[in-house]
Amino acid sequence: MRVLQRAARAPLSWRRRHWVAAGLACAAVVVIGATVPTGANATHQSDLSVMTLDLPVPVLDADPLGDGDAPVARIDDNWTVVTVRSGQTVADIFQKNGVSPGLLQRLLDDKANAGALRSIHPGDEFAFRHDANGRISGIRFDRDDRARIVVAVEHDELHQQIVDRLIERRTHVVHGIVETSLFDAGAQAGMNDSMVIKLANAFGYDIDFAQDLRQGDSFTVIYDDVYREGERLRDGDIIAATFVNRGKRFSAFRYTDALGKTMYYSEDGRPLRKSFLRTPVEFTRISSTFTAGRMHPILGTMRAHRGVDYAAPTGTPVRAAGDGKIVFRGWQNGYGNVVVLQHGGHFSTLYGHMSKFAALRQGQQVSQGQTLGFVGMTGLATGPHLHYEFRIDGVHRDPLTVTLPKPEPLPQVELALFRSQTQPELAKLKTLEATRLALAK
Repeated sequence: MRVLQRAARAPLSWRRRHWVAAGLACAAVVVIGATVPTGANATHQSDLSVMTLDLPVPVLDADPLGDGDAPVARIDDNWTVVTVRSGQTVADIFQKNGVSPGLLQRLLDDKANAGALRSIHPGDEFAFRHDANGRISGIRFDRDDRARIVVAVEHDELHQQIVDRLIERRTHVVHGIVETSLFDAGAQAGMNDSMVIKLANAFGYDIDFAQDLRQGDSFTVIYDDVYREGERLRDGDIIAATFVNRGKRFSAFRYTDALGKTMYYSEDGRPLRKSFLRTPVEFTRISSTFTAGRMHPILGTMRAHRGVDYAAPTGTPVRAAGDGKIVFRGWQNGYGNVVVLQHGGHFSTLYGHMSKFAALRQGQQVSQGQTLGFVGMTGLATGPHLHYEFRIDGVHRDPLTVTLPKPEPLPQVELALFRSQTQPELAKLKTLEATRLALAK
């Protein structure tokens, strides 16, 4: 994720118009610098008229910086609404608003409510109502996006009501052209940064946004926002998109299969998620490539190097290149701390020189991208790096050039349903692409 964010923000090379703009900006600074003293002196002229108005003084927040003990709260229809701040717990919030630990525990005993009460986040809201004697008489919170829980407290009895809230998704169709960076192009198209990251993640298996992005690349996106009772609640999802990178067109369609698994697929129903990651670590450079013979930096002898060394800082997470089973986890001479994964019947991968392992055990199944351990220099290593090997039927292959297996497309029955659901989005994308192309001519 961090790689995609840095890559998407990275500016492309300046063109002539950028240098012209920079020159004009510098000239403007010089002019302003010359005129500011005159403007400043003008405020001291004696013939200026002054008007005095009596304005009400606003009431200051008791805790304007939000770093004290005062709750961030407002009064709303006899409810005191408290907004969760970073570091707060539900126990602290409830105690400050007159809810006893016993009453809170009774709310937590309801399994349907426990998740919303135990996992709170900054920005979440809780509301409390008190009677004339100051005793708690009502508690209100959102169980999820749709369900609001209203609890009436009467003589230590709890009466719970579930209020359904209207959720709607508002769809947007936008087009962007990369001039300086992907984030800038997204902003020009009306997308916020988090939605641009989702776009980059959708195409992250096919496009290297750190190296492949070019000026003139373009994208067309259908995405949505989530609204609750007319107010924007949060970002939605990338529904469908196309991306033209270096003249090649890629497509992505969000689809949930019969098993409830949501992924992005190409127009022909093939998952964009590849069977293997090309690089299982965020590296700074390739320190050694795959070769039949090289001088070993420690042993001083010619030996085959049957993998790729990715130099990275100690502690950088090492990820599983694909779904698989841990068939070895331990120490091997030369490799140091090493993990070997078996992926089905033909493929296996090896990860060596790690400083320490993740909390996994031999024989455990892991998912693609799951952390196996952390970069180090155990075994025969002169610096921190990951030694990565890719094997097919036990034969070592160059991880940088090996042809990775394509993921299987959707089964025929599922494929027909996928096409019926994605045809409207595909038509919208093609219409907007054609319109933009016509305008560009």
